[in-house]
Amino acid sequence: MSSLIAWILRAIPFGTIIMYGALGETLTEKSGNLNLGVPGIMYLGGFAGFASAYYYEKLSANPSAFVCVILALLCALIASALGGLIYAFLTISLRANQNVTGLALTTFGMGVANFFGVFILNGASYTAAPLAYKAFSAMIPVLSGLGVVGKVLFSYGFLAYAAIVLAVVLHWFLTRTRAGLNLRAVGENPATADAAGINVTLYKYVATCTGAAICGVGGLYYVLDYNQGIWATTGQIEALGWLAVALVIFTTWKPLNAIWGAYLFGVLYWLYQFLPSLLGITVASYMTDLIQMLPYVVTIVVLIVVSLRKKKENQPRSIWAFPTSARSGKNIFAEFAKIAHFASKPRFLLEMGLFVFWGRAGGLGDFGE
Repeated sequence: MSSLIAWILRAIPFGTIIMYGALGETLTEKSGNLNLGVPGIMYLGGFAGFASAYYYEKLSANPSAFVCVILALLCALIASALGGLIYAFLTISLRANQNVTGLALTTFGMGVANFFGVFILNGASYTAAPLAYKAFSAMIPVLSGLGVVGKVLFSYGFLAYAAIVLAVVLHWFLTRTRAGLNLRAVGENPATADAAGINVTLYKYVATCTGAAICGVGGLYYVLDYNQGIWATTGQIEALGWLAVALVIFTTWKPLNAIWGAYLFGVLYWLYQFLPSLLGITVASYMTDLIQMLPYVVTIVVLIVVSLRKKKENQPRSIWAFPTSARSGKNIFAEFAKIAHFASKPRFLLEMGLFVFWGRAGGLGDFGE
């Protein structure tokens, strides 16, 4: 039982990190942009949030936990949004290739974070912001003490619960608001949206920058909560960023699916450490990396299934098929009777006769030949 609880306590924070990345990328892709720079943007958000909290704790005589949280969040949002702005300018205004730009942004974000991180590390292998970690990982005071239930459900930092709220709000925005429907129209058919009077460029810019800001919160959560407020140049954020992109595909671009999908990825990722002890078996060390591939394998399987389903739905119907309408309950013979009744009207026969006469007089030839 203790191993199962420990497994859940590892899986939920892990899933929260990639949930932020997936939600941000979902919003971006709804505007028609494929941003593969999610790992770099998460790097920027994580480093900016950590650096601001670190220097605030270091330079302030009496640092406040509340100010530390607000400052870290603001810096993470601004830094990651600027990364999204760079991507938006290159791909929307300059029409650069989205895939190449996204990959370049990943390299850029990692390079910037690691370069400036050297000045914070100052020769050390890692450094920490203890006050920020304490503030971001603070549990719910009363509910977290309710035995096993409290430990499993209420023993996480506030950003873990904010991610769930964000997923629900994003779903409501995309499906129930005019701005969300306009955004989906921009992503699905920009020309039609532009003809309808929607500012396509503005929607793409706002969605891309906002999505990048959300991704940056995932990087912030990793550094100041999941990694216990420690900054080190390990490159773990990059791997989580690619896993977030895979989660977008796995959840079929639906924010609500990102909730359970992220936690499922967390369970699968930590499978190698807890499942052997639960089953009482021993797993060879070389099998660890193979087991950690499971989230990506599941994503590939889902992608194949979705592609096959769409291919089947898009197949043309047979000319000998006589489908019935599910809404009206009328079959094709009833539709044919309606057409025949309309064709038997005198006005229709008169108009067809005039058309045939005009065609012969105009030199179009005999229609029967």
